[in-house]
Amino acid sequence: MHIVAVGLNYRTAPVEIREKFAFSEQELPKALAELKDTKSILECVIVATCNRTEIYAVVDRPHLCSHYITSFIERWFQVSKDQFAKHLYTYENERAVEHLFRVTSGLDSMVIGETQILGQVRDAFLLSQSLKGTGSFFNMLFKQAVTLAKRAHAETGISDNPVSVSYAAVELGKRIFGSYASKTVMIIGAGKMSELTVKHLYASGAGRVLVVNRTWERAVDLAAKFNGIPCPMEQLLERLAEVDIVISSTGARDYVLTKEHVQSVLQKRKSRPLFMMDIAVPRDLDPQISSLSNVFLYDIDDLQAIVDNHLQARQREAVKIETMIAGEMAAFEQWTKTLGVSPVIKALQAKANVVHEETMDSLLKKLPELDEREIKVIRKLTKSMLNQMMRDPILRVKEMAVERHGDEALEMFTKLFALEAELEEAGGEQALTEPESQQRKTEDKHALLGLGVDALARS
Repeated sequence: MHIVAVGLNYRTAPVEIREKFAFSEQELPKALAELKDTKSILECVIVATCNRTEIYAVVDRPHLCSHYITSFIERWFQVSKDQFAKHLYTYENERAVEHLFRVTSGLDSMVIGETQILGQVRDAFLLSQSLKGTGSFFNMLFKQAVTLAKRAHAETGISDNPVSVSYAAVELGKRIFGSYASKTVMIIGAGKMSELTVKHLYASGAGRVLVVNRTWERAVDLAAKFNGIPCPMEQLLERLAEVDIVISSTGARDYVLTKEHVQSVLQKRKSRPLFMMDIAVPRDLDPQISSLSNVFLYDIDDLQAIVDNHLQARQREAVKIETMIAGEMAAFEQWTKTLGVSPVIKALQAKANVVHEETMDSLLKKLPELDEREIKVIRKLTKSMLNQMMRDPILRVKEMAVERHGDEALEMFTKLFALEAELEEAGGEQALTEPESQQRKTEDKHALLGLGVDALARS
């Protein structure tokens, strides 16, 4: 049993590549169902944000399953893997667990320590869990990752300095114009990112903000929160002539503004400069817009230089979180190792019970004159003796299971007590008694075969 993480992010792929592999919210349930049906994948979660697309999976063969996951990406997005393979990263076992902890804590984000990713990972896990895409491993791992991230932000100062993609966009505009006081800003989109952007704009002194959105009600709601002006999408080009700054963050698949759109309003602007920031993935603004005179276009990758100037304090706090991550990794590894102990102990107890019953049956045949009280006393004493004989071996196997070569210790324990048949029988009974619950069968399969023991030990 292994944990793998396959994905691409802002470090490994530019925005023009990332936008080709963006899952929409509506697509995710279907994508998860198809991924879960992929050969050798037992559990899966898809984390899809503007800066990363990552697939986490519990698999039985890591190298081959990485190929299956890559093929799924190729098939789902209809893009040849030759075009994206060099941008992919693959982590296995300990590295995959560490990567998830870093992602959820905000240490792997473009804006280190940002908190939005925590909610995105949590939502991705809960969606997969609701669709029966997770089992015992990911139910434990992702809950632990979310709890760790909450503790990291509560116990360190990594979130003290207001740094986010939206904040960086506002800071970039401030660098160019100096002040927002006399400027008109247009926000395209009314989602969470847009709301954060408007919040930072008003904190920076912006006096007039237009909110443009396809859904009128959402434009009105966002504008009302900050005394802004809602505008229907149909007025976008008309109002573009009067603004100084455009910040766009929608979920559109195609460009919201093309070069031709912007060019059509430039004459009305009378050479006034237009600052445009595209913080959406896929991009909202046609990259060719940057070729127009007096138009300055920046996309999400251009924010990195801004972000770097605000990271020094957060990087010092990140060291504390790294220590927390190390502790959580050790805790998860110990938990996975204990998964293999329970079925082995149950198998030993089942075998001991069989031996005890057979011995009692033989005894009663040889001593038929025993009354019920005598039989009860003998049964109790022999059972107690058997339990005392098993007590020390059970304690020792629990201790050995969490040591470095715990899987080997469990295997030797199984052979010494000849428990193979009991383990096999236990697995068969589960398959017969619970055919209706695929997730339960997956979790039982993990435990009964002792797969949790070597989930991380072979990394």
